[in-house]
Amino acid sequence: MYDLVDEFITYLQVERGLAENTIQAYSRDLVRFITYLESRNLNPVKISRTQIRDYLGSLSLELSKRSQARNISAIKTFFRFLVSEDRMKENPARLLETPRIQQKLPDILSLDEVEQLLSQPDITTPLGQRDRAMLELLYATGLRVSELVHLRLLDVNLEAGYVKTLGKGSKERLVPFGEKALQALQSYLSDGRPALLKDGHPPYLFLNFRGKLLTRQGFWKIIKNHGRMTGIKKIIKPHGLRHSFASHLLEAGADLRSVQVMLGHADITTTQIYTHVTRKRLKELHGTCHPRP
Repeated sequence: MYDLVDEFITYLQVERGLAENTIQAYSRDLVRFITYLESRNLNPVKISRTQIRDYLGSLSLELSKRSQARNISAIKTFFRFLVSEDRMKENPARLLETPRIQQKLPDILSLDEVEQLLSQPDITTPLGQRDRAMLELLYATGLRVSELVHLRLLDVNLEAGYVKTLGKGSKERLVPFGEKALQALQSYLSDGRPALLKDGHPPYLFLNFRGKLLTRQGFWKIIKNHGRMTGIKKIIKPHGLRHSFASHLLEAGADLRSVQVMLGHADITTTQIYTHVTRKRLKELHGTCHPRP
């Protein structure tokens, strides 16, 4: 059974070109599913829709609706693959329903809070120069954290003012950045990064104190630490700057389609959640500032 999962993962990587994070999540979900089948002596190519629903019912007791939805997506994609490979004649997961997930409005930092966070790193040190450059670039471009930490030197065009990144599904996009991010990058590249280099010539833009690639987990710790030092009461996460980037652009009059392209959203409905944030903010401003609220 695990051989089928391995074939499926290879299919996702080679033919579907899904993002690595999605592939890892699907792999974990399917290993969990196969383990369940083994415990009941069930064969995935002979399983019924009722038996799949029994499994999903067991997940509802321990997983959030979002995690349940991802498990259903993984299972449905897996069985579509088995049918396409003539391992099964009918897809028992075809009619499975995905639970409705209530969209949660993202946490947004105010402009003042963004300024506080971005000014926190000590730019007299190499690590501080790196942190300032990362925070400025993240807010300037709205990149995902995985995209930010995997930027290479060749992905950044300082003269034209844009970065090139590979988003979900290995889709390449160009995102512009402004003068503040440019200044922080120039300072880091001229002073901070050379001081962090140890041996060799790593291609990555942002390095840890060992001169190696800075991981997502490493950056999470960095932004959490700087957020705590500002005294801001909100929980500051890397994705918060991405949310703030999108929300602040829309509040200033940017069109939804342009923000979608910069964020790398495949579907504009994903971007539309930020319009709810903007409307909420406008309502708050109206209630606070209008003479007859």
